[in-house]
Amino acid sequence: MLPNYNDGSIVNLMSSISNSFGVKTQYNSLKILPPEKLKKNVLLIVIDGLGYNYLISKNSSLPILGSMTSVFPSTTGAAITSFYTGVPVQQHASPGWFVFLKEIGIVSIILRFSPRSEGSIFSESGIKIENIINQDSFTSKLKAKSFAIAGKNIVNSDFSKLMTKKAKRLSYDNLNGFFKQINKALNSTNSRKYIFAYWPKFDALSHKHGIESQQSERHFKILEKRLNALIKKLKTDTTLIITSDHGFISAEEERVIKLEDHPKLKECLTMPFCGDSRVIYCYVHPSKTKQFEDYLKHNLSKYCDFYKSQELIDKNYFGLFEPNPKLFDRVGDYVLICKKNYIIKDLLENEEREKNIGHHSGISEDEMLVPLIVIN
Repeated sequence: MLPNYNDGSIVNLMSSISNSFGVKTQYNSLKILPPEKLKKNVLLIVIDGLGYNYLISKNSSLPILGSMTSVFPSTTGAAITSFYTGVPVQQHASPGWFVFLKEIGIVSIILRFSPRSEGSIFSESGIKIENIINQDSFTSKLKAKSFAIAGKNIVNSDFSKLMTKKAKRLSYDNLNGFFKQINKALNSTNSRKYIFAYWPKFDALSHKHGIESQQSERHFKILEKRLNALIKKLKTDTTLIITSDHGFISAEEERVIKLEDHPKLKECLTMPFCGDSRVIYCYVHPSKTKQFEDYLKHNLSKYCDFYKSQELIDKNYFGLFEPNPKLFDRVGDYVLICKKNYIIKDLLENEEREKNIGHHSGISEDEMLVPLIVIN
């Protein structure tokens, strides 16, 4: 399943919201939620990792209007940046968790604005994030009072500050604090408001324990109860939208393909893997391209498909319209897309392998479909 950037993705949802505030967009509005359906104020809650198929399987009591696709790849680094900018990877050029930044010659964790290997954040060395992520934030374009609600550990990060320009940032420590800040923003002023609220714990639990774990289900039930309580108190001048950035699959240990077990593949690479565990960007030495392709065909075809990165840009996997020039450097020479519930991982010298069960970024329906819950 690929993103529907024409009228059925989270990018189109952001266009509906933008257009409802009178700001025109390059991407069409969301077909199942046109801008005229939105009220004076918009509260957008993003529950990280809460896929549409998962929600349906739990017979959720939340009023689900339908489903949307995430972006490609279906991962937080790409999708959260789309919520914050209103455009997909094609324009914002943040294509995953690990991103090679040619400007400073480092593989980064882009949302943390820090190296993949241990080290201090780049801004401490005088590097400006606005020179790395050169897409305007969604809130910087709105002619309305904007709020951005995020955890205390990330609310004032370089990434958050860049992505919430002209918005008032509110932080929280726990779930009670999350809903307290939502209510604070809702009751703050009588002027028109856009409120973006981000909750990451469901994603963290699903990574660690798996999407079908008791830990994830318990947390979902708590969230569902609190969201229903919020719905009951909602004022008539506000539209509440609840959605997510991606869904999940589970991959047990036997489904993990380790690069160190494939030295002939590893010697073709000029850089560590970038991207995520299910969509991987490979930087390949020009003299090794045949060896790289042959090895994948004969040894890993059961686990992944591979494409030249330029091909996926041309086929609009990352979005429509003119690509950000930075994108070409950030998606490598080849893209591996994992099949079924396999993942492919490498390991740096100073890294310990994470033993996560839950994964995402791929193009399965479970990962790509996210819910659209709308309360007017």
